[in-house]
Amino acid sequence: MFLGHFGVGFAAKKIAPQVSLGTLFLSTQFIDLLWPTLLLLGVEHVNIEPGITKITPLNFTDYPISHSLLMVCLWGGLFSAAYWITKKNQINALVVGVLVVSHWALDIIVHRPDLPLFPGDSPLLGLGLWNSIPATLVAEGTLFVGGVFLYLRSTKARNRSGAIGLWSLVGFLILVYIGNLTGPLPPDTTAIAWVGQLQWILIPWAYWIDKNRVAVEA
Repeated sequence: MFLGHFGVGFAAKKIAPQVSLGTLFLSTQFIDLLWPTLLLLGVEHVNIEPGITKITPLNFTDYPISHSLLMVCLWGGLFSAAYWITKKNQINALVVGVLVVSHWALDIIVHRPDLPLFPGDSPLLGLGLWNSIPATLVAEGTLFVGGVFLYLRSTKARNRSGAIGLWSLVGFLILVYIGNLTGPLPPDTTAIAWVGQLQWILIPWAYWIDKNRVAVEA
């Protein structure tokens, strides 16, 4: 899942208006931001197998540190603790921690059975929505459109940067998603890892957008 995770990040602004969109994106995408680095280091592994699902040709053979449920819960707890230490807001700290774990909850819907519960000899889970292109598009589209809608209901632009920045980000995410669906196969796993690192540019982009928007009082 890609757009759906960002949709959850957008939507979370409704329940945590004090938290920057950049932090919300960092939370929802944290394990997918961690994974490319572990891939580059040879700690986790993926194979390119065209046809393994209708959506992605990637066979995630080994990623227990970034994507096992136990470790994701640990990352969520650490993320929550770090937020509380820096911001001293228990509710918002809980929100960002839950957002980290939400990534795994959404992934289990779309992935084939490749998500471990814990590092080591773990059962592998996944409902396999990626085997249906229409169902995947509906699920991702609904989460993304709903999330953007809630973000728009929760904030308003201070200036042109707040409006243009938001819609340019929304358009960019959609274009990236279309590119992922229709683009050529990646040449190798190293290329996958480096492209994955490019997701980091979305975090400062989201922080900048949020600085140019203001929360709308309920």
